Amino acid sequence: MTVLIGVFFHFVGGFASGSFYLPYKKVRGWSWESYWIVGGLFSWLLVPWLAAALTVDHFLQIIAATPTATLFWTYLLGLLWGIGGLTFGLSMRYLGLSLGMSVALGFCSAFGALIPPIYRDVMGVSGESLSSMLHSAGGLWVLAGVAICLAGIAICGKAGMMKEASQPEADKKASISEFNLPLGLAVATISGILSACFNFGLEAGQSMAQAAVREGSNPLFQNNVVFVVVLWGGLTTNLIWCLILNARNRSFGDYTKRSTPLLANYLFSALAGTIWFLQFFFYGMGASKLSNGASSWILHMAFIILVANAWGLLLKEWKGVDRRTFTAIALGIATILLSVLVVGYGNALLAR
Repeated sequence: MTVLIGVFFHFVGGFASGSFYLPYKKVRGWSWESYWIVGGLFSWLLVPWLAAALTVDHFLQIIAATPTATLFWTYLLGLLWGIGGLTFGLSMRYLGLSLGMSVALGFCSAFGALIPPIYRDVMGVSGESLSSMLHSAGGLWVLAGVAICLAGIAICGKAGMMKEASQPEADKKASISEFNLPLGLAVATISGILSACFNFGLEAGQSMAQAAVREGSNPLFQNNVVFVVVLWGGLTTNLIWCLILNARNRSFGDYTKRSTPLLANYLFSALAGTIWFLQFFFYGMGASKLSNGASSWILHMAFIILVANAWGLLLKEWKGVDRRTFTAIALGIATILLSVLVVGYGNALLAR
């Protein structure tokens, strides 16, 4: 039952992540950088702070008492993740929800799930290592699930390339006004690799989560204090870049432009940012229920991809493609679903 609850929390987090970009589509008359940073202030600063204040006793004291080196590495990894998050937004802009998330999260899944266990082996750090996973039935099932998930992501990516070849240009532009396959694939690749740094940041800041539990906080919310520091790094990267774009594109006037629906733009951007953070709020709850970090990360990524592709279908991003292309994307989604079942089974074995 604990494992099932953990999987459910990951689904809710995946649904939030796979859906967060939709409110941005309702913003009118603003440049991308303007609505991205307004949403980001909620994603990376305001909502994480509120979540930690409501769920972790004395979270500011915990952060203040954390060794400087721990804070530095947690923040730095958040900074690198911020670059991934920045290019993640560009992936959606140039590829759409379904293809953009499939490519970016394919790399993110592999790096985020496997590097921490490898790191523990190489550095001799305590915790779940790759070697220990290789010597247990549950660990092998989890690793098999990771491999199956990556195969499913590769199929989704192939379907996207088939879409590029078969879909009429008018249909591409109707659903994704700035569709650009080469540029989109480049930024999605960078995004996926650097976005995995979020998982590393959580690993680096685990002493804060442990301190939260010692202070009497519910273990379900222990990672909320770590999120505060990791997301400071993400805010730094995105704020600097968006301000540069504001200056370059002369879009500072967006924030007060009366010819646009200002209140609606702020509300939709805030909603997108809040939904975005909820992915990690529920990720932290799911991770606290599962015994293994690799499976938590891959479940989170898989659910995001499933939800994003479902939205892509509803928003007609695949309108006009031939049957082979539609079959390919359906097969990719089914493969990812299979990976979720395999990872869940492996986790159940590890929990015994």
